Amino acid sequence: MNQATLHQLKVFEAAARHGSFTRAAEELFLTQPTVSMQIKQLTKSVGLPLFEQVGKRLFLTEAGRELFATCRQIFETISQFEMTVADLKGLKQGQLRLAVITTAKYIIPRLLGPFCQLYPGIDISLQVTNHERILERMIGNLDDLYIMSQVPDHLDINFEPFLENPLVVFAPFNHPLAKEKNIPIERLGEEPFIMREPGSGTRRAVQSLFDEHGVKVKVKLELGSNEAIKQAIAGGLGISVLSRHTLLTDAHEFSILDVQNFPIKRTWYIVYPAGKQLSIVARTYYEYLLEAAKKIVAQNLTPLSITVDRLPE
Repeated sequence: MNQATLHQLKVFEAAARHGSFTRAAEELFLTQPTVSMQIKQLTKSVGLPLFEQVGKRLFLTEAGRELFATCRQIFETISQFEMTVADLKGLKQGQLRLAVITTAKYIIPRLLGPFCQLYPGIDISLQVTNHERILERMIGNLDDLYIMSQVPDHLDINFEPFLENPLVVFAPFNHPLAKEKNIPIERLGEEPFIMREPGSGTRRAVQSLFDEHGVKVKVKLELGSNEAIKQAIAGGLGISVLSRHTLLTDAHEFSILDVQNFPIKRTWYIVYPAGKQLSIVARTYYEYLLEAAKKIVAQNLTPLSITVDRLPE
């Protein structure tokens, strides 16, 4: 295989993993024509087709499957080398790759700020996605650490709880139920309801509680982000269940309803695959998160006000 570049291999690996040139382009911040061109050039270099399209679906050929496995080996070797170099340099330089569940985007970026101030030479890659995509990334060993609310029981992982993530009932600030106390959970069935998309951990937790109590809500909208749901609630389209941490920036627009069986108690976990060797950068951020969470709980702080001293290198 002559003249294949590392960039072409990265484009191919993303397209093969997603089974889609479009999703590969989104992940790599490229245009779809650029992805197609890179794949075409790599195919010419290999001398065999790498993909085949059956109907609207894209599949790897035998050569494509072999190249995909080879790419994973190459990138893992490069990652190990980068980790070794980062360890040799200490915490002056390095990369930290994080993937966090959607609800955690309200707190993790705010905790990244002080960390980056302590260690300005570290580059951060942050992926925010839902539970199913987090699992895909974990299986692919694409990140150093994962932040999630529901720990998978079918994967061999290391995990540690670090902060509570209660789910509460959100409504517009002027909702008729806003001043009522101890609202029966069945009452939610009378309100237009806004749900997260299928695959969301929040949706599974909410649906499980409703099923337990025989509550059937009238789902008016299904939306794929907490921000979209908050805008819909503020616009009077219905009520929903979201993480209490989503109120960090605009609490004045919403009410938290006092509903029986709420809040749903959930916890954020720091997770990584068992057997994975954490770099000194990842290990330091792991310890930083635990320390920051302790201060939030002990002092009733918000992530806006948390400060953590430099950890020992």
